Amino acid sequence: MSATSPRQGILSLTLKDRAALYSAYMMYMKNGAIFVPTPKRYFLGNEVFLLLTLPDSSERLPVAGKVVWCTPVGAQGNRVAGIGVQLPDGQAGNMVRNRIETLLAGMFNSDKSTHTM
Repeated sequence: MSATSPRQGILSLTLKDRAALYSAYMMYMKNGAIFVPTPKRYFLGNEVFLLLTLPDSSERLPVAGKVVWCTPVGAQGNRVAGIGVQLPDGQAGNMVRNRIETLLAGMFNSDKSTHTM
C-alpha cells in the first residue's frame, strides 16, 4: 500500500469521562476531530469509520471521517500513538460535535494537556 492510497478502517473508541473526552477532542481542527489511540499506521487523508461512545452514554455514534493527525509509535515525549479523525461536514458531523461541545462546556480554557497539545 502506498502512502497516498486511501486506507479504510473501522475504529471504536469509548470515552469514559469528561477528562478523557477533553484529552481526545481536537477543537482547533476544522469541524473538530477526535484523537483515537492506535498503534496501526495511517496516513493523512485516509478515510476511516469510527464508532464513538461518549461519557454517560451507551450509544455508539457513527463517524465517517478522515485522518487529519498522526502520532506515530515511539513519538517524542512519550505521546500516545494514534490518529485524529476529523468530524464530517453536514448534519451528522454537527450532531456529534454539538454533543461533544455540550459535554465539554466550561473546559475549553483549561491548561490541561491533551493527546495532541
